[in-house]
Amino acid sequence: MSRSTERQVGEFDPSRQWRLDPQVALRDEEFGALAYHYGTRRLVFLKSRDLVEIVRKLATAPSATDAVAAVVSGEQQATYEAALSRLAISEIISAA
Repeated sequence: MSRSTERQVGEFDPSRQWRLDPQVALRDEEFGALAYHYGTRRLVFLKSRDLVEIVRKLATAPSATDAVAAVVSGEQQATYEAALSRLAISEIISAA
């Protein structure tokens, strides 16, 4: 893991409010969604409908933790917060 990646991972704070980055478009698919970042030209697969729902709730939830809790049970929350951290690294989501 590079230093810049380590720094970005440390920046994801689930207690903060996040949102889908304004340069990202989501396209629904049977498996979940495709996220395309127009600035970086990066294509990311969101392989879970629950993850797509969480990403869409981010902008209106007070925190990423609240968005996750609104969609999945307690035992799954850590998994989805880790997925959000990876989406932050990929610049698919950004701090609000």
